[in-house]
Amino acid sequence: MVRLIILPPAARYINKVKEKPLKDKFQSTIEQILSDPYCGDPKTGDLTGIYCCDIFYNKTSYELAYTIIEEEGDTVVVLLVGTRENFYTELKRYMFHFKR
Repeated sequence: MVRLIILPPAARYINKVKEKPLKDKFQSTIEQILSDPYCGDPKTGDLTGIYCCDIFYNKTSYELAYTIIEEEGDTVVVLLVGTRENFYTELKRYMFHFKR
C-alpha cells in the first residue's frame, strides 16, 4: 500500500483551482502515481530524486512534482503543483528551504 502526503504548497494550488476538469486531471494523475510511483519523469542534477508528471489542460502545461520515500512501504510526497512557467525555478527554491 502506497501512502500519499500532499505538502501545503501543492494542496493550496490544487484547492485554488476552480475548473473541475483540471482538478479531475490532477486527481487522476495522483491516482496513477499511487498505482505506479515510478511513472513520472525522473529529474537529474539539482533535482535528483524528484519525479515530475506533465498535465495538459486547455492549451496550458502543468507540472506535478513528487518524491518517493522507501521506508516501511512506499510513501509518495507531492511537493509542488503549478503551471510550467517558472515551475522548476520555484521547485528548486522550495527544495532549498525544505532541505534546511
